[in-house]
Amino acid sequence: MSERVGFIGLGTMGMPMAANLAKAGVALVVHDSARAATEAAGRLPGARAAAAPAEVAAATDVVFTCLPNDAIVLEVYLGAAGLSAGARAGLVTCDCSTVSPAVSVEISGRLGARGISHMDTPMLGSKPQAVDGQIFFIVGGEAATVARIAPYLAIMGKQHMYAGPSGTGNRVKLIHNGLAAVTSVAVAEALGMCVQAGVDPGTFYEIVRNGGGMAYGTYFERRARRILDGDFSPTFTLALMRKDAGLALDLARAAGVPAPMLAEAGRAYDEAAERGWGQEDFSAVTHVIETRIGRRLSGK
Repeated sequence: MSERVGFIGLGTMGMPMAANLAKAGVALVVHDSARAATEAAGRLPGARAAAAPAEVAAATDVVFTCLPNDAIVLEVYLGAAGLSAGARAGLVTCDCSTVSPAVSVEISGRLGARGISHMDTPMLGSKPQAVDGQIFFIVGGEAATVARIAPYLAIMGKQHMYAGPSGTGNRVKLIHNGLAAVTSVAVAEALGMCVQAGVDPGTFYEIVRNGGGMAYGTYFERRARRILDGDFSPTFTLALMRKDAGLALDLARAAGVPAPMLAEAGRAYDEAAERGWGQEDFSAVTHVIETRIGRRLSGK
């Protein structure tokens, strides 16, 4: 590929995504607010480190960002040393962050006025999928621009789907993660019922996983056994899911949709964060249920 690609945000997801691009022979310009991360990514084959987002924009044709929240995304794109400061007409920017749809729309409008195409490309998947190149990208923005970024999405992920105009990708992602947040609390409650009611939770796990009933789901498959083993090592932190659940509830309110289950899940995530579990896996919301029943779900 002859284009040079920028990558900003080299954390849990961003670093393996950048590494996969480099392995595929894509020339990279990389930056992260953490100097060590920038230097590490700068050692990838064909990559060079940049001192600021503006420098990345000035030296590339397509830029991907993978950042934690609205405020940081706005600063990276529109701040004094942000992408906007170094961008030129024809640049395509792709934000893989999960942020408020209004942020995506604002950035798209500001950059679009200068001939720069901005796409919201939030992801389904966590660190294992980023490492293996198995991310699913939800794409919002100009439909005509999708073909331009598709080769890079194919390197970093297994599939992408166009969802609609600017902001739509993040609307879909927030609705998805709101549902996931509710599911995580429901699974914790079900496992709590098992240990309190004298049902072997391992037996319950196998019945749900193999029985063909409607309680089965991806979260249950990937997390229930880990919960029972007391393993809350993060692939997606509770703090990030708490943020996403809050944004999803904001979206529900703006759309005029009552969402009492999402609101209750949000309260559980708030309690978990306040009790200090924010950097554990988001399944650590289970600790709130453990606190309420006065016992651990695992034997540990």
